[in-house]
Amino acid sequence: MVNDVKGISNSGLYPSTPDKASGIGLGVGPSFQDVLKEKVGVDKPDVSPPLKFSTHAVERMSTRGITLQPGDVKRLEDAVQKAGNKGAKETLLLMGDNAFIVNVKNKTVVTAMDRNLMKENVFTNIDSTIVL
Repeated sequence: MVNDVKGISNSGLYPSTPDKASGIGLGVGPSFQDVLKEKVGVDKPDVSPPLKFSTHAVERMSTRGITLQPGDVKRLEDAVQKAGNKGAKETLLLMGDNAFIVNVKNKTVVTAMDRNLMKENVFTNIDSTIVL
């Protein structure tokens, strides 16, 4: 310990024993590491959030008669996960007669179209395509 810097001793600045009044250093309550794990989600199983559908995508699916079964949604989720693992940002998912444009980072289907609307259409701002 360095003492007497410009006549001031640092021995009074840092308590050598835990402060009983405040509980500092006594191990009372959860540790910082425990709180951080809880807040950040460290040590939780890798559960990715479900695929979301934007309001626009839901409207397009409704007006275009596009329906999905639970197995279809799982296939889309798996494809989005693969696209994310490859660094994709916006992907075009082709499944049967339907196409879905997905924001990979947000795991959100942005729009959907059927085969008739895909014809002669130009897809822009897409950095990947997955055929399911």
